Amino acid sequence: MNIYIPMLTISILISVILFIFIAKSKSKNQIKRVFEINIGLVIILTASVLAQLLFAEKLNIDPMKFEYFSYIGGCFLPVSVFFTGLIFANTKIEFKKKYLLLFIIPIISLVSLWTNDYHHLFYAHYSVNFQENVYGPIANIHNIYSYTLLFIGIIYLLKFSIKNSGFFSKQSILIVLGISVPVVINILGTFKIIPMSIYITPITFTVTIVLCAISIFKFQFLGVAPIALQKIVDRISDSYIVIDENNNITDFNKTFIDTFKFPAQKLRGKNLIEFLQERKIIKENINKIKNAIEDAQKNNKVVSFEQNFENIKKYFRIEITPISSEDLSLGILVLLKDITQHMEDMEKIKNNQEILMERERLASLGQLIGGIAHNLKTPIMSISGATEGLEDLIKEYDESIDDPLVTKQDHHDIAKEMETWIPKIRTHIEYMSDIITTVKGQAVALSNQEDITFTVSELVKRVNILMKHELKNAYIYLNVLMKTDENLILNGDVNNLVQVVNNMISNSIQAYNGKKNQNIELEVNKKGNDVIFSVRDYAGGLPKEVQDKLFKEMVTTKGKNGTGLGLYMSYSNIRAYFGGDITYETKEGTGTTFNIIIPIKN
Repeated sequence: MNIYIPMLTISILISVILFIFIAKSKSKNQIKRVFEINIGLVIILTASVLAQLLFAEKLNIDPMKFEYFSYIGGCFLPVSVFFTGLIFANTKIEFKKKYLLLFIIPIISLVSLWTNDYHHLFYAHYSVNFQENVYGPIANIHNIYSYTLLFIGIIYLLKFSIKNSGFFSKQSILIVLGISVPVVINILGTFKIIPMSIYITPITFTVTIVLCAISIFKFQFLGVAPIALQKIVDRISDSYIVIDENNNITDFNKTFIDTFKFPAQKLRGKNLIEFLQERKIIKENINKIKNAIEDAQKNNKVVSFEQNFENIKKYFRIEITPISSEDLSLGILVLLKDITQHMEDMEKIKNNQEILMERERLASLGQLIGGIAHNLKTPIMSISGATEGLEDLIKEYDESIDDPLVTKQDHHDIAKEMETWIPKIRTHIEYMSDIITTVKGQAVALSNQEDITFTVSELVKRVNILMKHELKNAYIYLNVLMKTDENLILNGDVNNLVQVVNNMISNSIQAYNGKKNQNIELEVNKKGNDVIFSVRDYAGGLPKEVQDKLFKEMVTTKGKNGTGLGLYMSYSNIRAYFGGDITYETKEGTGTTFNIIIPIKN
C-alpha cells in the first residue's frame, strides 16, 4: 500500500473536522471566515491528489486531469493566506474592488492549466515528481506570484503576532511554523533542490492545519486574543467585554468572569442581552444597556453612565465605545469600572457632611438668636417708654376730669399728646413683626426649601434686618447700591438666598480681622437675564491656596474657627435651588468681590 494514501486520508479527515468546528461556531468574524476558505482549499487540494493516487493508474486516467481540480486549491490558497495575514493585522477589513486584481493571475493560471494540451504554456512536460516537471512561462509566473503572496501573508501574521504577544510567544511560533513548513518545502521541490512528489504538498499543509488547530483550541488564535495582551487585561481591575454587531460576546477578561461568576468556556459567542437576563439583571437595567449600545453604534460615540447591579451588589460606571478602523466597525467595547467602593465612600462623606451641616445649622441658629435679642431690645424699650408716657397722660387726664380749672382745650391737648405715641408704638410693632417674619423664615430655611416669588427690595430688607447686629458689633458699614429696579421679581427660596448673601457679608466682616469703621458694599445689578448680587470688601483678598480650592471642597481661611461649609454650602445651594452660579474676583492687598448670579425665571 502506498504510504501517501493513509497520510492524505488523515489530512483530509483533520481538515474536514476543523472545517466543521469553525463552521458551527456561533461567532463568525472575518478571520474565521477566511480560515474556513483556507481549510476548504486545502481539502480540495488534498482530495484531488488522493484521488489521483487512488484512481489514475487503476482507471487509466491521465494524472494531469486531477491537477485541474487540485490547482483550484493551489491557485487560490496563496491569495487566501494573503487575506488571512491582512485580516489578522487589521482585525477586520473592507473588501475593496482593487482586491479583485489579486485573482487575475490565479484565474489565468487555472485556465491555462485546463487548456494546457493546446499550448503547453503551463506545463511543457508534466510529472508527479517535481524534478521531472518542465514548466511553461505561465507556470513560472504563477509560482513567483503565489510564493510572493504567501510571503506577504506570513510577514503580516508574524509581524502582528510578535507585536501583540512577543517574538518567542507560542502563538508567534505556531503561526510561523504552520505556514512556513509547506511554503519552504514546496519552494525546495519546485526549484528541484530536493526530490519531491506532488503528494508531499497537501501533507505539508496538514502540518499547517494541525498547528493552527492547536492555536485555535489552546491559544485562541481565531479569537484574536494575543497571549501577552490577554495576561495584561486579565490583571486590570476593570471588567471588559467586546461584542460584535449582533451583541455576541467575542472577547472578555478574567475580571469580568470573576465579577459575574460565569464559566469562560460558555461565555464566548453568547449574546450579551441573554447573558444579562441569565444573570437576573433587572429588565430596566438591561434596556438601559441595550439602548446605550444602540446609541453608541448609531452615532459612533462613547456612551457612559452609572448603573447599580443589585443582584451582585456592585455599582459600575459603564463606558460603551465603538471600535473602528478606517470607518469600518470592528465591534463594541463595553468597559465596566467598579465604583462600588467609591459610592460607599461618597455615602460616608455625605453622612459626614450632613453632620457638619447640622453643626453649621445650629451655629447659624445661635447667631440668629443673638441677632434677634439685639434687634428686639430697641423696639421693646421704645414701646416700654411709650407705655409709661401714655400711663402718665392717662393719670393726668383722670385727675383733670373734676378740676374746674382744666378747660375743654386742655382735654383736647392731653388727647393729642396721647395720639402722638400711637404711631411710634405702631412703627416699633411693625419692625418687630418684620424681624419675627424674617427670623422665622430663616429658621425654617435651615431645614426646608420653599419656592416663592419675592422682590429685590424684600431680599435686601431681610438682609439688613438680620445683619444689623453683626455689622454694628464689628463697627462695619453696609452700603447698598441698587443699580436695578428694586421691585424686580425673582422666583425661588428667598430665605435660602438671604442666608447665602448673609454668609458672604459675614465673610467680608471677618476678612477685616477686627479693623473698625470699614465698608462693605452690597451691589444689586441686572445683566441680561440675570440678577447679580455682589458683596464687595476692601480687605486683604484671598490667599492663592484658598482660591484653588474655592467651591470645590470645604475650605476655610478661619483656621480652627471655620468649618469651610459656608461657601461650599452657598455654592451648592445656588446651583441646586436657583440654577445660578457664584463667581469671585480677588486681589491680594485690595479686596474680594463675590458675585451671586440668579437667573430670572419667566
